Amino acid sequence: MQRRDWLKWTSLGAGVLGLPCLAALRPNDRASCADTAPGAPTPPPAVGAQKLPPLRITDVKTILTAPAGIRLVVVKVLTNEPGLYGLGCATFTQRPRVVETAIDKYLRPFLLGKDPLQIEDIWQSSFVSSYWRNGPVLGNALSGVDIALWDILGKRAGVPVYQLFGGRCRRAVDTYRHTSGSTPQEVEAAVRKAMAQGYRHIRVQLSIKGLSTYGASRPPAETPKTASNNRPEVWEPRRYTRAIPKLFEHLRKQLGDEVELLHDMHERIPPILAMQMVRDLEQYHPFFVEDPFSPEDVGYFSKLRPLTSTPLAMGELFNNPNEWLPLVSGRLIDFIRIHISQVGGLTPARKIATLCDFFGVRTAWHGPGDVSPVGHAANVHLDLAVPNFGIQEAREFTQAEKEVFPGCPEVKDGYLNVSDKPGLGIDLDEKLAAKFPIKDDPSFDMRWGNLRRQDGSSTRP
Repeated sequence: MQRRDWLKWTSLGAGVLGLPCLAALRPNDRASCADTAPGAPTPPPAVGAQKLPPLRITDVKTILTAPAGIRLVVVKVLTNEPGLYGLGCATFTQRPRVVETAIDKYLRPFLLGKDPLQIEDIWQSSFVSSYWRNGPVLGNALSGVDIALWDILGKRAGVPVYQLFGGRCRRAVDTYRHTSGSTPQEVEAAVRKAMAQGYRHIRVQLSIKGLSTYGASRPPAETPKTASNNRPEVWEPRRYTRAIPKLFEHLRKQLGDEVELLHDMHERIPPILAMQMVRDLEQYHPFFVEDPFSPEDVGYFSKLRPLTSTPLAMGELFNNPNEWLPLVSGRLIDFIRIHISQVGGLTPARKIATLCDFFGVRTAWHGPGDVSPVGHAANVHLDLAVPNFGIQEAREFTQAEKEVFPGCPEVKDGYLNVSDKPGLGIDLDEKLAAKFPIKDDPSFDMRWGNLRRQDGSSTRP
């Protein structure tokens, strides 16, 4: 072989992580490359071996489904290579049809015919294709495409997505479980049950009688009988800020210090009360306290940080890098809690994780029920690969979700893991997904929008 021919061969797959044999050849040829002994030079292609034709996006589909009753948005990007497609999460569960419109009417025409392996360029050009940018609608639309492109890249390279990010840093992903109750004793019982299932990190929430308390199960007697867009619910913060430290005191006395306890304040109380409550909780050593302030009040973090060593988590409502950059670079938070689909997908999330690593901030990606199983898979692939992983919010999927999304990440002994199949390792049964259509008026949209103080003024959810 001439030197010129060898250089031409080795450059074929330079765009896919320096893996020419994986990116440039047909599946049978890729298999022969995989059999090469570790450390051995990559052999030249066999006589007659052919490159794959240039890869192009042929369609972008938006699938709306609710197998667990939660409205999910999933994007499917198809290519001209038979059977090669990718899935991504674009779930903005309060406004799914707006995201659907953004994808179908604007992103899809922009993407048709493009090379799906040019992930960074597609992200950057799609981001600026809307002159007015940022926000959860456009962020989720872009995320659905972006995550799907990483899925395609992994499948074409024949490796799981975490391998594209540099490989595993850990064997599995530690998670936390949600618990709640109407009394400290009920919360304690729920925590003990979660501990028996292998969870080491547990979020604890307490309902306050007569108030619409975030994260706590509503007693049946308090469930409104009327589904209306004018159904006010009352929230007052003082009783809450007095009750939560008492909850932590009870749990520490009964459970000791081994279990890690977390709490979500959900940006619901005035900043000065939030600062006092975080200080009150410090003696009980929470793993972290989440969202003490709203995104509009992040300036208070510089006031809170000198007052307490309680670990702070923030970010699930963030859209714009200017919201988190000062908090990370100023070492004002300890965990970044962004919703990966809201910020635009895996491409920006990888950069955020790297930035956080330089400043000692750990990851704790948002992962409730309104993240699709595809989004959870994306979370886990990134969790496995980043050195500054902290914890992953997780849920156990319903049987319907597992059937609609074959290959859901699995929870075992409190750890999440994904398969080693190429790409994200998860699929979507479109026919079955269609049997779980979304509803346009979930009650929590109405409930959050009608949350009121006792004097009738609107407040944050």
